[in-house]
Amino acid sequence: MKICSLLPSATEILFALGLGDQVVGVTHECTFPPEARRKPRVVHSVVEQDQLQSEEIDSMVLDHLRRKESLYRIDATLLNQLHPDLIVTQELCEVCAIDASDVVKSLGALSYRPRLLSLHPHTLAEALEDILVVGEATGRAQEAMRLVQRLKGRIERVGQLVADAPRKPRVFCLEWLKPLMASGHWVPEMVELAGGLEVLGRKGEPSRYVEWDEVVAAQPEVLILMPCGFPIARTRRELTVVTSLHGWDDLPAVRQRRVYLVNGPAYYNCSGPRLVDGVEVFAALIHPDRWQDPRPIGAAEPL
Repeated sequence: MKICSLLPSATEILFALGLGDQVVGVTHECTFPPEARRKPRVVHSVVEQDQLQSEEIDSMVLDHLRRKESLYRIDATLLNQLHPDLIVTQELCEVCAIDASDVVKSLGALSYRPRLLSLHPHTLAEALEDILVVGEATGRAQEAMRLVQRLKGRIERVGQLVADAPRKPRVFCLEWLKPLMASGHWVPEMVELAGGLEVLGRKGEPSRYVEWDEVVAAQPEVLILMPCGFPIARTRRELTVVTSLHGWDDLPAVRQRRVYLVNGPAYYNCSGPRLVDGVEVFAALIHPDRWQDPRPIGAAEPL
């Protein structure tokens, strides 16, 4: 079977199931595992994030959405040449990755009709379920079941270690720097599993804009900066966008030096198996006295 993955999390799942040799095409954002970088790229973003500030990116995204234009460009000629039997895409967010409806439109330019599998998880449980869905669609159902069992076992271990903590610290995960956005979907759930209380994020719902006054009023004790699509170094380039805000120095998290930058693309933005690594990283940041396993290199840094 030849498979084209138009979603970073799907690429991770496919490789985790031992299907890397069958993946014939990916997107510009499919960077894990490293072998995925060598695959032909059939999807590219029309927004060059590296050259823009957060506010500029947000403005361009909203402008494209208002005009009902896709933020991604699919190379139908290359896709036709690769001739995949299965294309894996998503219906969760038209900003984060190419949407299934755009893929369907592109299929009209192909000389044949491949099978289309669309994923749309909103919670961690649904992200794990998608592993089973991909396994079933690719003949790797048993491998998928074993992988999910291992991941659930790791989540249970986190829960056991933080279960008797005397309290749940107030946590705020900042998912965009300017304008400010609170986390959504699976991230608040991950905070909860790690023994924290997400004060502004809404579990199972899209990320949302918030006002700085809301953040100040929420008085987070742990503040985690995780702009969507930004590795840590990229986030550091714009730190003054938030650190210069009135009242920043008075936040409990800032006073207690519990502000952290995390690798969002690797462990939080995409619904792949590494979300479980993200839960473990959260546990280390929220309850460092209880979770002392080494974190993945480059997963998190203090401000």
